[in-house]
Amino acid sequence: MSKHRIFTTSVASVYPHYLAKAEKKGRTKAEVDQIICWLTGFTQDEFEEQLIKKTDFETFFANAPGLNPSRTLVKGVICGVRIEEIEEPTMREIRYLDKLIDELAKGKTMEKILRKQAEA
Repeated sequence: MSKHRIFTTSVASVYPHYLAKAEKKGRTKAEVDQIICWLTGFTQDEFEEQLIKKTDFETFFANAPGLNPSRTLVKGVICGVRIEEIEEPTMREIRYLDKLIDELAKGKTMEKILRKQAEA
């Protein structure tokens, strides 16, 4: 079976769509970047370097310095598919990102988006 085309699509080509979706709802580039860095473990500079290199999604997630363990708390349906049921690991990571950007655009607080646990 051939790979889904999103795997070979550059993050840089999709990133403006993430920004537009967020900014249309009054959210900021800084919030979009914070979500991406939280999810992947990239610093802001490292993330911007990935955009400059036009890194594809498969490589972007494969080289992520530290996928956030709390990302598995992201649940729900994106593009008609329940995230928890996606078996292909890279596709699941891409869908986590899509869902987080959706939550941002829907007005959720950054604390909820980033799955911050209440201090005990």
